[in-house]
Amino acid sequence: MKHLFSFFLIYVYVLTGTAQSRKAPAYPLITHDPYFSIWSNTDQLTGSPTRHWTGTEHSLLGYAEVDGKNYRFLGGKSDDYDSILPAGDVENYQAKYTENEPGKDWSAVAFDDSQWKTGAAPFGNIDGVSKTRWESRNIWMRRTFTLNDINLDEALLKLQYDDDVEVYLNGELIYNANCCAGKYKLLPLTPSIKSKLKKGKNLFAIHVINTGGGALLDIGIVKKVKPVVDANQLVAVQKSVKLNATQTIYEFTCGKVNLELTFTSPLLINDLDIMARPVSYISTKVKSVDGKTHQVKVSLTASTDIASNTPSQQIKAIKYEQDGLKILKAGTIEQAVLKKKGDDLRIDWGYMYLATAASANVKQSFVQKGEGNDQLEITGKSLGLKTDANLGAVGSTAKEQVFLLGYDDLYSVQYFGKNLLPWWKEKGSTIESELSKAAKGYPQIIAKCKQINQTIYNDALKAGGVTYARLCELAYRQSIAAHKLVKSPEGEILFLSKENFSNGSINTVDVTYPSAPLFLIYNPDLLKGMLNGIFYYSESGKWAKPFAAHDLGTYPLANGQTYGEDMPVEECGNMIILAGAISKVENNASYAKKHWNTLTIWADYLSKYGFDPENQLCTDDFAGHLARNANLSVKAIVALGAYTEMARKIGETAAADKYENMTKGFVKNWMEMAKDGDHYALTFDKKGTWSQKYNLVWDKVLKMNYFPKPVLETEVKYYLTRQNRYGLPLDSRRDYTKSDWIVWTSVLADNKKDFEAFINPIYTYALETTSRVPISDWHETKTGVMSGFQARSVVGGYFMKVLEMKMK
Repeated sequence: MKHLFSFFLIYVYVLTGTAQSRKAPAYPLITHDPYFSIWSNTDQLTGSPTRHWTGTEHSLLGYAEVDGKNYRFLGGKSDDYDSILPAGDVENYQAKYTENEPGKDWSAVAFDDSQWKTGAAPFGNIDGVSKTRWESRNIWMRRTFTLNDINLDEALLKLQYDDDVEVYLNGELIYNANCCAGKYKLLPLTPSIKSKLKKGKNLFAIHVINTGGGALLDIGIVKKVKPVVDANQLVAVQKSVKLNATQTIYEFTCGKVNLELTFTSPLLINDLDIMARPVSYISTKVKSVDGKTHQVKVSLTASTDIASNTPSQQIKAIKYEQDGLKILKAGTIEQAVLKKKGDDLRIDWGYMYLATAASANVKQSFVQKGEGNDQLEITGKSLGLKTDANLGAVGSTAKEQVFLLGYDDLYSVQYFGKNLLPWWKEKGSTIESELSKAAKGYPQIIAKCKQINQTIYNDALKAGGVTYARLCELAYRQSIAAHKLVKSPEGEILFLSKENFSNGSINTVDVTYPSAPLFLIYNPDLLKGMLNGIFYYSESGKWAKPFAAHDLGTYPLANGQTYGEDMPVEECGNMIILAGAISKVENNASYAKKHWNTLTIWADYLSKYGFDPENQLCTDDFAGHLARNANLSVKAIVALGAYTEMARKIGETAAADKYENMTKGFVKNWMEMAKDGDHYALTFDKKGTWSQKYNLVWDKVLKMNYFPKPVLETEVKYYLTRQNRYGLPLDSRRDYTKSDWIVWTSVLADNKKDFEAFINPIYTYALETTSRVPISDWHETKTGVMSGFQARSVVGGYFMKVLEMKMK
């Protein structure tokens, strides 16, 4: 939950029907971990290319040939561009550059740059991408180029920069911006810009300031290629789409044939070996709709961009057979294992796999620049891995073709200097073995998926009704797949989150905190895996401060906190509350006892500094620093109550008595200091303000009941007067909100009507937001537009109402 993040993408979608035709802001297709994660951002699966959660295209294309006619049922075609002036991802052009202050006339055409260095583009500090290393704060670059024709209709400036940029064309400023474009921006060459071009020699002069993290600089000019309409390529008619916990299911009509397309990522939260296996199923079932037989072929093509950070990286792909499977494999030639860290990044080490059962009706090939290639091995950029299956004559009995899409990341994360294997490799398994087990176990695994689908839906339905159940289904895969499952060198489970588009931290405590309910309910060991690394960080002496760390690093490198500021009250409170929740769910305090000395140090810190917090950040740090934060004070109080409960369980009676009396005293003082007429204030010293006191939920759900019931009733009654169309604002400062916190606030209600009054606007937001990304937990309550963040694990917090039900 960060205010420091590189940038975020908003995909605007114009509704063509009613909002109810939508099931989600974005649809999960392949969801395993922060790197192996593919989504559809349109309600029609053919309406756009499929994408990684960051917005970068990770294309999957599916076609059905029915009686000689081709129907596209999966994916949209990407826009193609021809280079007028190639950027560095196409051609490593030479340019002059310096990292020293060049003087005021550096952008002028006549400036003498003969003493500058010469380097190949792109410039930056990104392994596998940057051809000329730039590690300092500033770079000035001059690219000379020649144009024989300056009639550049519909031309676009292709620009990449990180962070702040100013661009000059022939000595005149044409573009400047703060922050960054980690992906190429395509900017129209306006009449004003084109008027500065000359026939013959021209000059781009660019200055970029790297304010921290990644550094990038590249420029070119492109023109969009007009698509060629192929009369033989038809689009399948989508009839429906359904979402459940582990599957997204589409139905299409392809001529006289119905096609059911099912994406299954078997994230079985109660079976870690299957959950950690990096293999998804893409199933096509076809049958005739007119009682006649039809000749049917289906094909699936997966872009090798799935195995690269950028499309400019060179790929090697091979095909082979093993263990009864036909397999296509691809990965970058460079294989820079665990060499990059950051937020808007995709994996470019390890290998992707497209496999299916070996049979005579299956043919595999590669696609390069739109052309098929039947070689056994191929190299290039943005290749396609294609599998064709001839299903023959199809009648009223359905025929199924199953494709397996997998990923072997070789090593998943670095943990205090040691590269850790993925969970599934711990016992020496290979990816071919995992693919084989996935293929052979397909019927049984699908049955298990259907069982967990039913459990998730029925539990949520019973706890909160249909609308609430749909929100939980929407959250399930997103929350799990924002983590990576590994074992520590000591053999402990580690379930490490990535802060997706909120600065890229790994194992952030105040991301674990909102995510926790899902894992507490269905597998507390996973929640332990979210806490173990933070405990180790303190107990090993690597983190010596008397409060909990904020994070373990920047994903995927967990080598120590990288966030620039501590959140002492926030993170101590989070860790103690969650340890207490584990003790409550498991009905024993063995986990707390293992870490008792550390928990005691943190409880002592909260006893001194938690009740009336000094000016500091909390989990809602995007809202800025805040002193005397009443909701943060609630967290500290509830944490001390949880510590009291754990102390009693392990026989620490004196400590339990001490902290129980302290907690009760803090509650009494809080009620007096935070009272503001008909509600409780945002801070102790600012009356006429308010905030969601969502941290109260743990006092209720864990049945500690330190805060009197009228406190909750007072707040709920007041909140219901502050609602907007898309939910309850976070507090009185702004109209934005956090949907996970609204769900927690809804659980403070003591009746169904009030609970639904909070929940329904969140679902309305999911159905109506123009921000077509894996659901953002931070959005504007009046417009429904995301404020930031996407695809984050914190939606696991939507399960708080289910947790409350399970605790009864």
